[in-house]
Amino acid sequence: MAQHMTEEGTARQRRLVLASASPRRQQLLRQAGYEFAVFPANIDEDSVLNLMPIELARHLSFEKAKAVATRLPHDVVLAADTVVAFGDRALSKPEDAEDARRMLALLSGTTHIVITAVTLMQKESEVQQTRAAMSAVRMRVMSTEEIDAYIAGGQWEGKAGGYGIQDQDPFVTKMSGSHSNIVGLPMELVEKMLGEINIVPVQRG
Repeated sequence: MAQHMTEEGTARQRRLVLASASPRRQQLLRQAGYEFAVFPANIDEDSVLNLMPIELARHLSFEKAKAVATRLPHDVVLAADTVVAFGDRALSKPEDAEDARRMLALLSGTTHIVITAVTLMQKESEVQQTRAAMSAVRMRVMSTEEIDAYIAGGQWEGKAGGYGIQDQDPFVTKMSGSHSNIVGLPMELVEKMLGEINIVPVQRG
């Protein structure tokens, strides 16, 4: 798949552009059979304060899509943002290992909600929509030693809430809703949204 492509798609066949550098989102989209280019948005995700978790996810997803769609007006831009909601508190990507350790200690032995907002945008046709998926995740109680070992392995990096459900031991005991949403891209929702604007998988992985 082409990375960081800047040439514009044609009117006959609109190009899909994923506004994310996340290897997990790329893998999910690729496994579903879509052809796409990658053009990370690189927005400041730390400048938004005092938003409820779902509002934060929707806002950041929209801003990511807008940043890329402005540069690639003929392409259909797909952007997403995932946050972990602990009550009305939003946990995004940890700033560092200590931040990840704090998040995991907070989530230990609790049930939390994973929210991923998805935005589709094409400037040329004025396509613009944002929707969100939510899944519930139950975590077992984690010891300090278990958290330290997980942090030491570096698997927390770049993941909302400081963990990935696809990791070897993410401490998850139960979940409900979309598994791919918890990974970072709710494919059931994505396929529905893309299908509504006639973008379909080219081949199944």
